[in-house]
Amino acid sequence: MELLLKLLSIWCLIGLTVSQDITYEEHIAQIQACPKECRCPTNFPRAVYCDNKNLKNIPKIPPYTWYLYLQSNMIEVLSTDALQNATQLRWLNLNRNKITSEGVEEGVLSAMTHLVHLYMDDNLLSSVPSQLPASLEHLRLSRNRISKIPAGVFVGLDKLTLLDLQGNKLMDDAVTEVSLKGLNNLVQINLAKNQLSTMPLGLPPSTTQLFLDGNNIEKIPAGYFKGLPKVAFLRLNHNKLASSGVPKNVFNISSILDLQLSHNQLTDVPLIPSGLEHLHLDHNKIKTVSGSGVCPVSVEDLGDSLNESAPRLRYLRLDGNEIQPPIPRDVIMCFRLLRSIVI
Repeated sequence: MELLLKLLSIWCLIGLTVSQDITYEEHIAQIQACPKECRCPTNFPRAVYCDNKNLKNIPKIPPYTWYLYLQSNMIEVLSTDALQNATQLRWLNLNRNKITSEGVEEGVLSAMTHLVHLYMDDNLLSSVPSQLPASLEHLRLSRNRISKIPAGVFVGLDKLTLLDLQGNKLMDDAVTEVSLKGLNNLVQINLAKNQLSTMPLGLPPSTTQLFLDGNNIEKIPAGYFKGLPKVAFLRLNHNKLASSGVPKNVFNISSILDLQLSHNQLTDVPLIPSGLEHLHLDHNKIKTVSGSGVCPVSVEDLGDSLNESAPRLRYLRLDGNEIQPPIPRDVIMCFRLLRSIVI
């Protein structure tokens, strides 16, 4: 009976290793090399959990690791020695440590040629790390002290689709066409809560989601979005935008679906593009709203029924302004798909 149980346990282990794309021999080696400070679950053999251990240094990582969790420690240095076996990493979480830019040793990241996700939120970085692997798809660097994006740091990162730089110290001269060169397939860029006073230059045309909340932006240049033909989600909440700095037609972009302009200094409602579905204008200084001023098409041309030219707006926030209800009838007649209005 004991022999049968042993055979059964070995069979289960082999089954698990096959499902994780790891051989039985590799699985055994992985478990044996697991650092004493960490946890290496047998049912998830490619993962190593070293989070919340008060570690000051990264322990030696087993050679067949794909997922490495080092968040919430006291780590100051990203060491090539400790990570010399971690060349198969797909996912590396270093959030909430004390890593400085000087502590990222040369070549430590470029050696991870399979790395897809790199998380370094809540550290002490002053610059975007250099020599990033070409395999990278998601790079999260929020809430550091980053004030510099080295020229060419993103060159070769054709797979990168998400770049999170919110909560840093980036100023206008740091976010340029030169510093962002190489982000040819970027979908989302988060530059919220930095120190920008102008709209960033050099954003890739592939950008679909642009987050700029919590900066000091006062105006948007006319035609700014002509270089961003795919932008669908735009957040500019908590800036210093006044209507004088927002050209009437600046948001007339066919791709845009969600526009957030809350907590600014707008006195007028900008022209609403036909395809827009969600519009946040709460907590501005808007006193009136009229269909003739904001409707992208003539109300008379819409007729009595919905058609393809009808505006797609479904959600509208106007609370925190100086508008007195009710909403004018021509606004309702224009935006017939509206399901919610907050005033």
